[in-house]
Amino acid sequence: MAHAKTSYVCLPCRASYKQPYDRERQRICPRCSEPLTHVGSAFAAPRRRDTAAWRTLSVLLNAGVGFHKSCCGGPGCRPRTLREVRERMTYARRTGEPVGKALVR
Repeated sequence: MAHAKTSYVCLPCRASYKQPYDRERQRICPRCSEPLTHVGSAFAAPRRRDTAAWRTLSVLLNAGVGFHKSCCGGPGCRPRTLREVRERMTYARRTGEPVGKALVR
């Protein structure tokens, strides 16, 4: 039986790749030879020319937010625009909630 594939992204190239998951193996971008970031199996990549969406994605990934399937209902609600990211980060600062938690609220 074939192993399920999961998504990896290269933020500088704005590229997404589906590959089998292997914890020990480091994935390398075929375009720029930089390491790929594992984002999870419930990830849907934005279009390459949508720079705002890729900026939003980089904020989410740098905050430790992933797109992994949970047992009941997927990865949950993620901000899709920079405005939503700013609003949730402002909320986190005001309430003292961790940024990663506020971004998936």
